Amino acid sequence: MVKAIRVNEFGGPEVMKSEEVDIGEPKNGEIKVKNKAIGINYLDVYMRRGLVPSLSPPLPFTPGMEAAGIVIAVGPEVTTCKVGDIVAYAGYPVSAYAEEQILPADRAVPVPPSIDPIVAAAVLFKGLTAELLVRRCFKVEPGHTVLVHAAAGGVGSLVCQWANALGATVIGTVSNKTKAVQAKEDGCHHVIIYKEENFVDRVMEITSGEGVDVVYDGIGKETFEGSAACLKFRGFLISIGGPSGSADPLSFKLVAAKSLYFTIPSVMLYTEKRKDLLAASEEVFSNVTKGVLRVRVNHKYPLSQVGQAHSDLENRKTTGSIVLIPDA
Repeated sequence: MVKAIRVNEFGGPEVMKSEEVDIGEPKNGEIKVKNKAIGINYLDVYMRRGLVPSLSPPLPFTPGMEAAGIVIAVGPEVTTCKVGDIVAYAGYPVSAYAEEQILPADRAVPVPPSIDPIVAAAVLFKGLTAELLVRRCFKVEPGHTVLVHAAAGGVGSLVCQWANALGATVIGTVSNKTKAVQAKEDGCHHVIIYKEENFVDRVMEITSGEGVDVVYDGIGKETFEGSAACLKFRGFLISIGGPSGSADPLSFKLVAAKSLYFTIPSVMLYTEKRKDLLAASEEVFSNVTKGVLRVRVNHKYPLSQVGQAHSDLENRKTTGSIVLIPDA
């Protein structure tokens, strides 16, 4: 029996309860991992609230989609790792908020010796997201101008650093002065505190009325229309979350007026094939090792305090990455 956080009903942070569960032993193609650190992502909040039924397991379930730990058992026909290896995973299965978990071996990636497991758990899901945003959804190159909402958040921080390293001019929006300082440190050439000034007006001022090539919108309803207004002709609007609520349907007239491109990318789909998962994770870990990406593990909570962690995340009291550490 191991301790795991269980959601028996949808709701606020208080619905997450610590329980003793029996996860069994790994079957064919599976491994058992003793978690050293567990990453928290906003998608976990959506699942806890019951807002993404197409992604969530049926009740009751153990939330969490990112962790790193040591392999303690392997099932038959596993060739990708062995007992004692340090591995990480991001995406499915939803089961990370636990001391131990069973994983499909082909979803686990090796963690290089140069990467601390806590850092791996903090960066893999967000790093894979950042990789697809700047390398595949829209390939950022020198001369591009990008707008990153929630620039001090876990994903936003990495996107800003990566886009800067690729030669882009980076504009970031944040909610307060403390986050503005971090965004500047993470590669933003221009930082906008959106509660103090109109971000659309400021972006157009910075770009001399031209607008930006791409907007990475991790806010949702509050920023969506303004994001579209900030784009150049044939610009890319990429939605990566909506903590402020679901955006209104994108106006056909607005899209047609600028010939805009719009997408909502999924890490799970972009890494569905193991070769894509390995290539992307290797690039993420390589950039962390080289110092291109600085992983801000700004908040660590014991697994038993997961409710407080979710509350702080929802109330925008956090910056960078958040991890849970199993109490044992």
